[in-house]
Amino acid sequence: MDAPTEREITRGTWMAVASFVLWGVMPLYWHALKSVPSLAIVLQRIVWSALFVGAFLLWRDGRGWLRAVLAQPRLRKMLAASGALIAFNWGLYIWAVNAGHVVETALGYFINPLLNVLIGVVFLRERLRPLQWLSVAIAVVGVLWLTVNYGRLPWIALALAGSFALYGLVRKLAAVDSVSGLGVEGAYLFVPALATLAWQAGHGGTGFGQGAWISSLLVLSGIVTALPLVGFAYAVRRVPLTTVGLMQYIAPTIQFLLGVFVFHEAFDGTRLVGFVLIWIALALFAGEGLLRSTAASANKVAEPD
Repeated sequence: MDAPTEREITRGTWMAVASFVLWGVMPLYWHALKSVPSLAIVLQRIVWSALFVGAFLLWRDGRGWLRAVLAQPRLRKMLAASGALIAFNWGLYIWAVNAGHVVETALGYFINPLLNVLIGVVFLRERLRPLQWLSVAIAVVGVLWLTVNYGRLPWIALALAGSFALYGLVRKLAAVDSVSGLGVEGAYLFVPALATLAWQAGHGGTGFGQGAWISSLLVLSGIVTALPLVGFAYAVRRVPLTTVGLMQYIAPTIQFLLGVFVFHEAFDGTRLVGFVLIWIALALFAGEGLLRSTAASANKVAEPD
């Protein structure tokens, strides 16, 4: 894969920011569907997102888009793995939100960027500058503080973090257009999800019998699901995984605020210490990147033609 241009990196950065903001406010959407069983929400999410993305790809690329991707055996296996990872992540996340664990899901997505940074350095040979290492170290201390003071093993947080970090790695390595990759993931999951929904329909568990508002939210979950995933997949192929990893704190910060101030979940001063450390790490990382970008732009302007 050719190295991304500065324009592609900038576009990928903004796509990542938009994706993380959408993920941050997602608990509000799933909470509105609290009356629907979590499994039914996940199945509806898979089916409608697969249909939405498939229809778009059919319009954009014609009928050969799926065959072109599946003709590559290695890519086919990678997208099957990423599809399984994202399905697991969706299911656990929706259950956790509607079971009153929004703050713990936020902890999971605070841990997740650290795993992305670790993967980027260890497996992809990405390099961090000294101030970036310092910001990562402060963030690690913050996450460890939150974990130790949580009072029990935060298994929801750890499972969410691990599954999404692995998903990001697979999509980073999969040489496929972001939308096409999501379409193939949806194609793998579509038939099992639809079959399970058909079985649930005989038992009144699909959620469609709860009025037009709930039914509309279930159908629109496909678009709500697809947009941030497409943005994320686009970003990770153009922006260093270490940078994407630390930018991901946007989503859990919003989720945390929703959990404490909207859903009124338990939170005390001890846990606040951990979040403050993470904010310091983010400010340091972002400030270092801004200074380097400004200096590079100034040097470029100063160079003679």
